[in-house]
Amino acid sequence: MLASACRRNIRWPLLSLTRRLTTSQSGSPDQTQPLPDEAFTEPAEVEGQIQRRWKDPGDRSVFLFPGQGSQSVGMGRGLLKYPNVKNMFSVAQKILGYDLLTLCLEGPEEELMKTVHCQPAVFVTSLAAVERLSFENPKAIETCVAAAGFSVGEFAALVFSGAMDFAEALYVVKVRAEAMQEASELVPSGMLSVVGKRQANYNYACLQAREHCKSLGITEPVCSVASYLFPDGRVIAGHKEALEFIQQNSRKLFMRTKLLPVSGAFHTELMAPAVEPFRDVLKKVEVRRPEISVHSNIDGKRYMNTSHMCRQLVKQLVSPVKWEQSLHEIYERAQGEKFPETYEVGPGKQLGVTLQKCNLKAFRRYTQVPVFGYED
Repeated sequence: MLASACRRNIRWPLLSLTRRLTTSQSGSPDQTQPLPDEAFTEPAEVEGQIQRRWKDPGDRSVFLFPGQGSQSVGMGRGLLKYPNVKNMFSVAQKILGYDLLTLCLEGPEEELMKTVHCQPAVFVTSLAAVERLSFENPKAIETCVAAAGFSVGEFAALVFSGAMDFAEALYVVKVRAEAMQEASELVPSGMLSVVGKRQANYNYACLQAREHCKSLGITEPVCSVASYLFPDGRVIAGHKEALEFIQQNSRKLFMRTKLLPVSGAFHTELMAPAVEPFRDVLKKVEVRRPEISVHSNIDGKRYMNTSHMCRQLVKQLVSPVKWEQSLHEIYERAQGEKFPETYEVGPGKQLGVTLQKCNLKAFRRYTQVPVFGYED
C-alpha cells in the first residue's frame, strides 16, 4: 500500500513543466479530451463567439518514451545539472528503498538489467530527460500534443501528460516490476527479437514451437507475439524451450532471431500472476484524464478516460504491445500535411529505429534527447 507519507511529502509535480493545452469543460472528468481535431487548433474569439484557429502541425511535437531494454550503465549522467533531476532521484530513493542514481551511473550492469531495477530506472531517467528538454527547448514541451510509451514507458507518458503524479506512478512501477520479476521466476522463459522475410508466418512459428514444447511434456506451453515493432519486426515470447525451437529452425521459418537480455516472457500469459498485484496498486493511486493525447499499447488508440486507462494498463501485462499500430495512429495525416517534431525522451534510440521503419517522413523530424552527456 502506498504510504501516506509518500502521498504527503514526496509528491513531485512534473506537470509544472507543461501548460494546459486544452480547457476543461463542464461534465464528468472522464469525458474524452482532447479531441483529435482540436490538437491542431486553438481558441479565438470572433464577434463574441469562440472559434478554433488552425495550428500548423509542423509546429507541434510528439514524445516517445522507451521501455525496458533501453537501459545502460551511465544513463542519467548528462542530466544531473538540470533543475529537479537530483530531486527526482532523491524521491526515487525514498520510494524504492535503494540508491537508483548510483545504480544508473555505476551499475553493476547485472543489477541494472534486472526487471525489478531497470523498469524504475528507465521511468525516472526518461522523465529526467524531459527536464533537459524543458531547459534546452521549452517550446517542445509547450507544443506537445501527443505521447506514447513502450510498455513501462507508458507510465512516463502518463506522468508527462498530467494523468499521474511522479511519486505515485513510480510506486506503481515499483510494484509492477516486482510482480513481473516474481512471475518471471516461476517458469524459465524469455523474449526473442525476430525480423522475418516476406514468407514468414509468425503465428504459425509460435504454433510449431508450442507443439514442440508439448512433445517435451510441457502441458500448457506459451509462445506468442509479444510486440509488434514495425513491418516484419516482432518480439516473440514464451517458454524457453519454445524460443530455442524457433532459433534452431529460424531459416526454415524465414526469420532472423536474437535473444533479448530479459528475464521473462513479458506481455504473454506467463505474466498472469502479476495482474492482481498490479491491479490492486492502481486502485490506490489517483489517475486523471491526460491533458494531451496518450496512446495505449493495447491497440494504439488514445486513452478515452481514467477507467479506460486502468483497464488497458492491466491488460497490457498479458497482451502484445501494438507499437507499430500506435505509430500509425499518431502519424496518420492527409497527403501533404506536415509532420510534428518527434522526441525520444529517455535512454536509447530504439523507438527512433521503429519510427524510421514505419514512417520515414515522420522520422526526418526525429530527435533523441541524450541522457549520458554531450558526447553522445
